[in-house]
Amino acid sequence: MTNGHYDVIIIGTGAGGGTLARKLAPSRKKILILERGDFVKREPDNWNSSAVNVEGKYNTKEVWYDRDGKALHPHTNYNVGGNTKFYGSALFRMRKEDFGELKHYDGISPAWPITYDELEPFYTQAEQLYFVHGKQGEDPTEPWRSADFPFPAVSHEPRIAHLAEDFAAMGVNPFHVPLGIQLKENDRTSSCVRCATCDGFPCLLNAKSDAHTCGIEPALNFPNVTLLVNSLVTKLETDPSGKRISAVVVEREGEIERYAADLVVVSAGAINSAALLLRSVNDHHPNGLANSSDQVGRNYMGHVNSVLLAVSKCPNPTVFQKTLGVNDFYFGSEDFPYPMGHISFVGKLDGVTLSAGAPAIAPGFALDQMAKHSLDFWLTTEDLPRPENRVTLNRNGDIVLDYKPNNLESHKRLQGKLKELMNNQRKCDMHGGECHQGLFARNLYLAEQIPLAGVAHQNGTLRFGDDPKTSVLDRNCKAHDLDNLYVVDGSFFPSSSAVNPALTIMANALRVGRHILRRVN
Repeated sequence: MTNGHYDVIIIGTGAGGGTLARKLAPSRKKILILERGDFVKREPDNWNSSAVNVEGKYNTKEVWYDRDGKALHPHTNYNVGGNTKFYGSALFRMRKEDFGELKHYDGISPAWPITYDELEPFYTQAEQLYFVHGKQGEDPTEPWRSADFPFPAVSHEPRIAHLAEDFAAMGVNPFHVPLGIQLKENDRTSSCVRCATCDGFPCLLNAKSDAHTCGIEPALNFPNVTLLVNSLVTKLETDPSGKRISAVVVEREGEIERYAADLVVVSAGAINSAALLLRSVNDHHPNGLANSSDQVGRNYMGHVNSVLLAVSKCPNPTVFQKTLGVNDFYFGSEDFPYPMGHISFVGKLDGVTLSAGAPAIAPGFALDQMAKHSLDFWLTTEDLPRPENRVTLNRNGDIVLDYKPNNLESHKRLQGKLKELMNNQRKCDMHGGECHQGLFARNLYLAEQIPLAGVAHQNGTLRFGDDPKTSVLDRNCKAHDLDNLYVVDGSFFPSSSAVNPALTIMANALRVGRHILRRVN
């Protein structure tokens, strides 16, 4: 007995699942969306730095474990829209070269089974769906595009514009970060108001282009689409052949329910999707569902990330800070011929948020004062897939995340490049060359002061490829071992690149959605 049969079941409502739902909704096919969380409540605490960043009000209270069995409190969110409800809306295309094999200081970043050219039309569609603002031709590493950004770049505030001029004078190419926000500059009807509580916060105005507002809500306008919240998928069951998913097992309102579908799409995030397949063992799949390759859960990646605060004697009055990026060192430099990565900004930090991260204090600066005088940089370096970096389950079925960072030398070099740039800014009119006080590291992960807790960029645990012996999914993101199981979150990545994975997840969901529509029709 099942609680209903559908054409397609989608598990998860984040960047992959939410986008896929939007793609499939007009098809008139019967679609069920299962979300383990609920809608994020619209309330004043949405914009309360203490509630969001110190108390972790919206974070999951679920406990994971590291390789040594130590409890890990992941900085992740279970709600409609997934982690996109809290992301900073930086929506980058991967570089064209990222789809091929790249030599890094610490090893090889493998090639994808598809090319940038194959994904490009879907990048364009995703930028339109998610209201991406940007400016073509500024970033020297940007790949070709078939259409310009659908909306103009978000303008720099004066302090950021000043920094962009300084960087340009030093010979680098600062660019406007592509952002998914529903902003009309100098228009009183704009949904977005350029607030300081965007990056890391849910948007109280629903003006952030997240998978809830741009994916799930439009999909629910179609009568053939059903969303069940507070519905935790605990297992996928197969038919007697072991080749098809016959039931999706759900815990909902204290009861166990089973739903069936012609096609099942998992989009629970790279960590939870791998965990779901590992929990779905049976006689045909004794090591976990779709795991004949022994690759389920392996090759976890999450980027090497750091936040550096550039503190100056002059204040930084910027409100919406996340508008500038530098990719000149993305593929290396004359003095270091290996990829280093990406430099941009986080949202403007305040003293409350800094108190949670326990930063090194600039001499003579209290936390509030430090925040008012800082430029808050975000640096990302690609981490490389390693089979020993993996998601497993302990004897109680809890998630174990075993991860050792790599490519750290490249990240250290990227930090050095930023320090060089900041030390060569033009002299301040008031303080001369003494204005810049230096760069200070801030721990990114607020609840746990260890890198493992920060899983916002999680990817790579169910890699796709053409060889069933070395990959979990085929090039259409269907499981090699099952006929009706697909995956559309970040777990399909064979490599992580050095840009935020969100837009690539969205674009791939649209690509896979096209394939699914052809199949169900």
